[in-house]
Amino acid sequence: MKSLTELEERLSRPRDVLVDDLRKLDGDILVLGTGGKLGPSLVRLALRGVAAAGTGSRVIAVSRFSEPGLADALRGEGADVVEADITDDAALAALPDAANVVFLVGSKFGTSGREHATWATNTYLPGRVAERFAGRRLVALSTGNVYPLVPLTSGGCVEQTPLAPVGEYAMSCLGRERLLTHFSLRDNTPLALIRLNYAVEMRYGVLVDIARAVHQGDPIDVTMGHANIVWQGYANEVVLRALHHAATPPFVLNLTGPETVSVRQVATAFADRLGREPIVTGTEAPTALLSNAQLCHRLFGYPDVPLAELIEWTAEWVADGLPLLGKPTGFQRRDGKF
Repeated sequence: MKSLTELEERLSRPRDVLVDDLRKLDGDILVLGTGGKLGPSLVRLALRGVAAAGTGSRVIAVSRFSEPGLADALRGEGADVVEADITDDAALAALPDAANVVFLVGSKFGTSGREHATWATNTYLPGRVAERFAGRRLVALSTGNVYPLVPLTSGGCVEQTPLAPVGEYAMSCLGRERLLTHFSLRDNTPLALIRLNYAVEMRYGVLVDIARAVHQGDPIDVTMGHANIVWQGYANEVVLRALHHAATPPFVLNLTGPETVSVRQVATAFADRLGREPIVTGTEAPTALLSNAQLCHRLFGYPDVPLAELIEWTAEWVADGLPLLGKPTGFQRRDGKF
């Protein structure tokens, strides 16, 4: 992976299985929260997938678009762009109708000290969105943080594992699920809740956090010694394909890769590729935030970019000094404070 253009193309390259599912999907696709980390590549994937499917469906990208040039770029690629702050009642009411809604809006970092704002974004707003789009197919991004820390030997939490979020951010995300579920049941709105752990590409994610630390000679704390990761292109594909699984009661899905990834082993792998000695501190705890995505893999297949390839791409990207988003994941936190 040698350039931003190459990365964007790879992230938005639709596989045949996605094209087939989009061909069977009726109506337009409205993406709320396009300006976030996943949003631009998900919209591009939807655009290319719809074009290949030949359905003529619109892909409507909604965001405040604080990143300069993003709205124009997506408009130029064929998206119907709506620049709006959907926390405003009038702006939310004025959004175009669509049969399919993808909700990506969320707040994580800066929660500590601003808990009220986090709850407003992660819990109150989703309820209002559910009311606005009652009866449409709705896929909403959630997080594996709604689960407790579990033993490494457990294989990770499955969708039926009792929820026990740690910290205000995770509790607000559980609130999002509860409010969306309430309106799904009340209004007969088909809903899919996608619990994601952790999407990665070359500009951000757990692998970038570790690679940067190795490259810069920063210490890597391995107390939270294991994590789940997944290629963002696959995550975007699953979110779009999950529109076919939206139901009431809601369809719940863990979305991540098949491996329990060792932070120490990944740091060593990056050290080999970057010509650095990793500085590792701490000792691996017997528990971690882990999700079991067997249901996802059974329904949608395995991620098309494996862990070894992600490590290679990330090492090349960091070594070449290519652009990063500068948004650390905070995966090391065990207290839920972000």
